[in-house]
Amino acid sequence: MRRAAVAHPLRLLKYCKYSARGLSSLRSYATSSSSINPTEVSHFNALASTWWDPYGSSRLLHLMNPLRHDFIAACHALKPHSTSQKTLRYLDIGCGGGIFAESAARLPSTASVTAIDPSVEVVAVARQHARRDPLLQEPGRLEYLNNGIEDLAVAEAQEDKYDVVTLFEVIEHISHPAPFLDSCLQFVKPGGWLVLSTIARTWTSWAVTKVAAEDIMGLVPRGTHDWSKYINEHELRRFFETQRGWGINGGVKAMGCVYVPGVGWRMVPGGEQWGNYFFGIRRDP
Repeated sequence: MRRAAVAHPLRLLKYCKYSARGLSSLRSYATSSSSINPTEVSHFNALASTWWDPYGSSRLLHLMNPLRHDFIAACHALKPHSTSQKTLRYLDIGCGGGIFAESAARLPSTASVTAIDPSVEVVAVARQHARRDPLLQEPGRLEYLNNGIEDLAVAEAQEDKYDVVTLFEVIEHISHPAPFLDSCLQFVKPGGWLVLSTIARTWTSWAVTKVAAEDIMGLVPRGTHDWSKYINEHELRRFFETQRGWGINGGVKAMGCVYVPGVGWRMVPGGEQWGNYFFGIRRDP
């Protein structure tokens, strides 16, 4: 039985309108042109030194990383108009210490990875760790930038944009997600994919991610998540319904995932309705 999403009053105003007016209301809450939240940056700065400890504060991200690649591969497997996987260019937004960026840069199908994050400390950790691998030192293979997405130049030519733009565990930390997504979409080339992971805003996700993971089991540092910022999968779909040029011919995919202690992360069809999930949408060719 599908669990009902919890209605958050402000979030309903922001997301659950079908009309463009609903999105205009959402954008009106933005008080700055930047998506960077100093409180969020400070929180992750404090975790920078343990980012690459597989048993540290980012343990769940290390364990989730293989599923990120599996989901991207599943998106590319959708027909028609799948992006060729021979020479993919990635833009990893909110890259943190580089768990996904490094792994993507090592793939034989990767041409380049540009990874950005607003945290000076976290990007420093990412750069230092990448120096351990000679492959990652090849010119153009992996580049870290201490930037917010609004500070990154958008290529004028469509072919110079990115095949895959990723937002893994990012959007639930953004105060004004609609203008942030608007900024991200500019970087996807025609036929390319925007791929993200986030958490549905339900009572189940509150119990699992806030009470169990943060307060009881200590799997995630306290204060990592703000449940009111979680975004339901249907809200993302409605947002993209207002965007021209996205998701035609089945170019939208979602998949739930759940962490099982002692086992790891597993894909759960339908889990996108109540907990952690991946979401991908293709820019029309």
